[in-house]
Amino acid sequence: MAKYSESLDRAFHALADETRRAIVARLVRGPATVSRLAEPLDMSLPAVMQHLHVLESAGLVTSEKTGRVRTCQIDPRTLRAAEEWIASQRTSWEQRLDRLDDLLTQQPPAPPADQEGNTS
Repeated sequence: MAKYSESLDRAFHALADETRRAIVARLVRGPATVSRLAEPLDMSLPAVMQHLHVLESAGLVTSEKTGRVRTCQIDPRTLRAAEEWIASQRTSWEQRLDRLDDLLTQQPPAPPADQEGNTS
């Protein structure tokens, strides 16, 4: 379980950054060169490479160099693992909320509190 947890930690850490999420969103549409990924970003090519390194270290992205061109693509396995973890958490939260709803709807309403000085 610790290995799975470390993998998720790295994935969520990598996805915590807006720029890296933008890169992942672009790569979900298909492979792209580093220069193509850098075009819409307001940063230097070395800065984009640092972000890609974090994504690769997290297992979210793979890259291949052919000549002078580095092409990146998404590795769906890590994204799938993160998605499965989130889905399991959501299922757990929904079950707890359903139980709370059942508990609250099954209890009779509390009787009104007697007001001071009210003698019947």
